[in-house]
This record gives sequence, C-alpha cells and structure tokens, in this order.
Amino acid sequence: MLQGVENHSLPRTAAFFDLDKTVIAKSSTLAFSKSFYQGGLINRRAVLRTAYAQFVFLAGGADHDQMERMRSYLSSLCRGWNVQQVKEIVAEALHDLIDPIIYDEAAFLIEEHHTAGRDVVIVSTSGAEVVEPIGELLGADRVVATRMVVGEDGCFTGEVEYYAYGPTKAEAIRELAASEGYDLRRCYAYSDSVTDLPMLEAVGHPHAVNPDRALRREALARGWPVLDFHRPVRLTQRLPGLSAPPRPALVAAAVGAAAATAGLVWLASRRRGTAA
Repeated sequence: MLQGVENHSLPRTAAFFDLDKTVIAKSSTLAFSKSFYQGGLINRRAVLRTAYAQFVFLAGGADHDQMERMRSYLSSLCRGWNVQQVKEIVAEALHDLIDPIIYDEAAFLIEEHHTAGRDVVIVSTSGAEVVEPIGELLGADRVVATRMVVGEDGCFTGEVEYYAYGPTKAEAIRELAASEGYDLRRCYAYSDSVTDLPMLEAVGHPHAVNPDRALRREALARGWPVLDFHRPVRLTQRLPGLSAPPRPALVAAAVGAAAATAGLVWLASRRRGTAA
C-alpha cells in the first residue's frame, strides 16, 4: 500500500513510471506500426517484422548492447520522417490503440499517487510524439523521453539528441528532483527492465513491475516489492463516462516516434537471422 497524503510542509515527491510493459501491455511505438504503414512511413515488410519484434519484446525485451545498437539503426530509419505527420497519426489512433492496453493496476496506482499529492512522471525510451499523448491520456504531470533532432524542414534529421535509456533516465530524474524540489528518498519508481536499475536505485521506494528475469533477481535480493500487472482495461471502463483528464503541467522531453519502432524492427531481423 502507498503511504498517505503528502504533508505539504515536507519537500515534494513524485512517482516515476517506465511505460512499456509497466503501464501498458505492449511497446508504445510498436503499437502504431500499422498506422505508420498506412501513413506511408514504413513499408509492409517492416510491419510484418514489427509483429515479430513485439513478440520478442514481450518475451524478454532487449539487453543493453542490443539497445545501444538499436539507437544507431533507428536514427537512419526515421531520417526524413515529417514530425507533424507522425503527431497526426498518433493523435488519430491513440484511443483505439493505447486505451485498451493500459494496465488497470497501473492506472489505479497513478490515481493513488495523485490522490496522495505526488506528481506522476512517465520516463520512457520511446518518443514524445508517442509518449506525450499517452501521458496526457494517463493524466501524467511530466514526460521524459528520447529526443531526436528536427531540421528546419520539420523532419527528423536522423540524429539522436538525447537517449532516455539506462543511466540517462536516472540523470533525468535527478535533474527533475533538483528543479522541482522532489525528495528522491520519498519518491517512487516502477519498471519492468533491469536496464532501468539506475532509475529504481535513484528513489527510496523502487518497485519491479512484470520484471524480466534479471530485474526479478535484483528485486528479490534487495527486498523490493514485485508487482504483477495483467489486466488491461480501458480507462472509460474503469470510470464509466469519464476519461483521464490531461494534467496542466505536462512537460515533454521530445523524441522521434520512430525510435522504438525502428530499434525493435532491427532487433527482430537480428534475432531472426541468429535463429536461422
């Protein structure tokens, strides 16, 4: 159970949530692969590969070296994508694709943290063109995500400005704590992946959610709570007639929506080649 309502005489606190397999049941960006195809951003072959990549992701995700190689590959794939087009595709498909895969348990936790007076921050390796609208849907206060360079023509240049992954997530949390006055010793964090260990170690109340094997071992060894989320339920079904209101203080560290799609497409092709 969470601790009670915040004492406003104390420093502010927050709850930091990884997104994929922690708050939603799939990869946030892979969920839009069919929509990206229909918008002409990726070809049919890439759509088929993302279906396989989604399976690989759900089965165990990618390790550190694979994630680093993804960063290089994704930058070349998304080069030239029009950012406004990506935003429009995401906005059009958001409720149909994301609302049904939000974990009921995660939505409840977000509500509990807000009720207790804590900010809710989504910290994701995926892109803000994807993550920011999802954050608004969830009622998050802030979003931290990978940031890709956008040229004067409004298209991705293919360069990665900021990669929200591993230690950089923890750095972003510490920077937010400094700017917003959060007491990290009293903050919460939730993730499914051992690659987010630095983020979990940065707070006083870390939680492993649907953890991979390595994170489960770490959590058990350190006595951290291990949570199993398995009930994706539409927000409108949780609160009939209502959807999560956008939070007025939502802040996004921008990102190319291509990031997770491109990286996991590459991972899928690599895994397939290894298995051959």
